[in-house]
Amino acid sequence: MAVIDVHNAKGEKISERELRDEIFSVPVRGDILHQVVMGQLASSRSGSASTKKRSKVTASGRKLWRQKGTGRARVGAASSPLRRGGGVAFGPIPRDYSFKVNRKVKKAALRMALADKFKARQLIIVDEFRLEEIKTKVFLEVLKNFEVDNVLIVTDKPDENLEKSSRNVRNVKLLRAEGLNVYDVLTHEYLLFVGPALGIVEEALVQ
Repeated sequence: MAVIDVHNAKGEKISERELRDEIFSVPVRGDILHQVVMGQLASSRSGSASTKKRSKVTASGRKLWRQKGTGRARVGAASSPLRRGGGVAFGPIPRDYSFKVNRKVKKAALRMALADKFKARQLIIVDEFRLEEIKTKVFLEVLKNFEVDNVLIVTDKPDENLEKSSRNVRNVKLLRAEGLNVYDVLTHEYLLFVGPALGIVEEALVQ
C-alpha cells in the first residue's frame, strides 16, 4: 500500500498516511480522462445562442410585387433570408450540448486523475489549514511553505476565512470534497487535501 507524508500548515512533516491502492495505483488511460473532461466542458456550455428563422421574423406575408412584368427578379415575402431584415437561414438555436457519461466511467477517471497526481509527486496532504482572519497575505504565506502557486485545495467542510482569503488568488481554487472533479484536478498543477477531505473522497470512490 502506498504511503504519503502528512504536513502541518508550516510545511513540516508530522506523520504518514496510507493510500488506497484501488485508487492511487490504477493505470492512467488518456481516452477515459478525455471522455470525462469533454463531458464536463460540454455540460458547462450555456447553449443559449439564438437567431430568428423566417417564421419568427415580424414582417408582412404578402408578395412584395407581382410575379411577372416588372423586369425584376421574382420575390416572395419580406421575411426571406435573402432580404435585409429577413430571417436567418440555418442559424443557431438554443440547444443542450451535454452528453451522458456513465457514473462508473466518471469514478474511474477521477481515480486515474488522483493516481496521476500521486505518481507525479503533486499530491499534498495537510492536517489543518486554519486562518484566524480573512487575510490573503496570510493565505499566501502558507502556500509559500509548500512552494506551490497553481493548486486545487480540497476541504471537508465550509471555511469562510479560507474561502474569502483565497478567492482573489490567481491559479488557486477551493473545492469541497463532494465537488471534486476530473477537470479541476487536471487543470491545476498541485492537489492539496485538508484534514479528512481525502478520506471522504476515498470512501466515495471505492463504493
